[in-house]
Amino acid sequence: MARIRAVQARVMGQVQGVAYRAWTRGTAETLGLRGWVRNEPNGSVSALLIGPQDKIDDMIARMWDGPGAASVRDVERHPETVVDGFEPFEIHR
Repeated sequence: MARIRAVQARVMGQVQGVAYRAWTRGTAETLGLRGWVRNEPNGSVSALLIGPQDKIDDMIARMWDGPGAASVRDVERHPETVVDGFEPFEIHR
């Protein structure tokens, strides 16, 4: 069984107002990840990705493309402490 990890990702570029959060939730659910995604005041999008490392790596790679209207400039990733309590993947407002 794969070890569960957690990664905080920050996506920069034209990622707000282009359905990036909804795309992130749908893609994360398809990959079986838990966590959340939210818009940040500086125009970026942050996400907490919880799941097996290979699925997180796949999600981070996909985040460089995002939905069709997005224009991603950078995706940062930072390891986080694994946390419990996230069942579905949530969009935070």
